[in-house]
Amino acid sequence: MIAFQRFLDEQRDVVWRFSVASVGRQEADDVFQETFLAAMSAYPRLRAGSNLQAWVLTIAHRKALDHFRARKRRPDLPGDVPEQAIHDDAPADDELWAQVRELPAKQRAAITLRYAADLDYASIGKALGTSADAARRSAHEGLKKLRQEATA
Repeated sequence: MIAFQRFLDEQRDVVWRFSVASVGRQEADDVFQETFLAAMSAYPRLRAGSNLQAWVLTIAHRKALDHFRARKRRPDLPGDVPEQAIHDDAPADDELWAQVRELPAKQRAAITLRYAADLDYASIGKALGTSADAARRSAHEGLKKLRQEATA
């Protein structure tokens, strides 16, 4: 258990950034917790010499996808809510990450892993179950869509 705690301490910041970039600040706690619960149960079966960061980010990516699937199944709530919540000011780039969250799954994951988790394309490909070239292509196509939306 001490080894897992050390692993958690080393990986929590990158998984948190990935979670926030993937699903937004409101839902990031759930994705973060679900990621490490799944990682904790699978950790004893992990092969020696595995790339731990790519492994845990693969789990985080899958938990983010689960979040999006679950959100699609939720009913739409009425538009007018009588009480207005007060939130802290959103970060300046929150609008950009909201646009990233609207991209197709592979593009969204590639951009998030590249710019929020600061992974190289080989690690991104491993996390997504593709090659480094496919990961680079997904990130490129996602950036291309974001640029098109910005100029439109």
